[in-house]
Amino acid sequence: MALDTPRRTPQLARALLPLGLVFLAVGISTALVGPFLSLFLSTDVDAGPLQVTVFLVVAPLSGVLGSTLIGRLSDRRPIRRALLIGGALAGMTGCAFTAVVRDYWVLLGLTVTAIAVANSLFPQSFAYARQVLERDAPERSAMGISALRTVFSLAWVAGPPLAAFLLDAGGFTWVYGGAAVMYAVAAAVGLLWLREVGPPAATATEPSGDGTDPEPLETPRWTLLLTATAFTLMQTPLTLAVQALPLFISTDLGGDVSDAGLVLGLCAALEIPLMLGVGALSTRLPLRLMVFAGAAFGVVYYATVAVSTSVWWLVGAQLFNALFIAAVGALGITYMQDMLPRHPGRATTLFTNSFPLGAMLAGPLFGLAQHFGYRLAYWMCTGLCAAGLLLLALVRQRRVTGAAG
Repeated sequence: MALDTPRRTPQLARALLPLGLVFLAVGISTALVGPFLSLFLSTDVDAGPLQVTVFLVVAPLSGVLGSTLIGRLSDRRPIRRALLIGGALAGMTGCAFTAVVRDYWVLLGLTVTAIAVANSLFPQSFAYARQVLERDAPERSAMGISALRTVFSLAWVAGPPLAAFLLDAGGFTWVYGGAAVMYAVAAAVGLLWLREVGPPAATATEPSGDGTDPEPLETPRWTLLLTATAFTLMQTPLTLAVQALPLFISTDLGGDVSDAGLVLGLCAALEIPLMLGVGALSTRLPLRLMVFAGAAFGVVYYATVAVSTSVWWLVGAQLFNALFIAAVGALGITYMQDMLPRHPGRATTLFTNSFPLGAMLAGPLFGLAQHFGYRLAYWMCTGLCAAGLLLLALVRQRRVTGAAG
């Protein structure tokens, strides 16, 4: 095996480097439009509060549905490269039209079609990476996934400032035009450099027992559902805490709203190297233990913020926050993939859908915090994180051939 490693390393690098470019392009495109969507709808589209609310609910729901359907399809045939290219082209088309169209209903139609298909790029890219890693370096799967997740985080560091520049220079036409260009880059990389990977496993022909799926899953459905629910509970605080942070700092801690930028920037600066660190550590420690430890850091962080009396408490606690995001956000992908080693598309989609679902759950919880005080938001984040950790501990993974930790 030692003699085979040097030969596999260049092959692995050649396969993952263009995929890293896809992650960078897709990350920048989503970071360009995501933070400014409500502003775009309110100003350029002149949508009312109800229309904005409907749009912000329908957009993630259609993305979840589209990613789920494509995830199921992707594991049945060796078409993952084609799906990546198709998703990039759909994103390019949707953003290109959005750059010039200002009719609310046309934009909503684009969102539930082209943009919904483009949302599958994120989970399908991780599924593609998993198959490449399983083929060339299975012992480095978690580390490789964490490294690619870091590329996506880097894109979100650069994306919002770039969007602000484009918005100032040419308005939302330039913002969505820039996003379309990024999707075009991802499509070009897929066409020119990515190679199709084989099917994750031979497709089974016998029914699974429920009459709905010809491919029996390696892990019981209730186990998958409860695990995905646990990750949704732990991902909800990522949105709720950020929504409440500027208001909590100004009203409860007596700080400046700009202090929220300092806190979030510090977390991002810590998060990126920690993702690489936990990925490297995953080759030595059990993945399940590391995910549990990351969730525990989340409980510690949110409880610390809930009892904080100054902004400096938040600054000092960002190490716990970054460890939580690095472990759960990056290793959680591999954790779900290990439960369905022959269905990486479905497994990755189960995990990535937990973020938009958590973001939707965060909306009404933020409303409660507005009514009863913003400190309540962090107590709710503490409870959600603890509930997710408890549920994850109660659900035991079934060991399957080819699955890790």
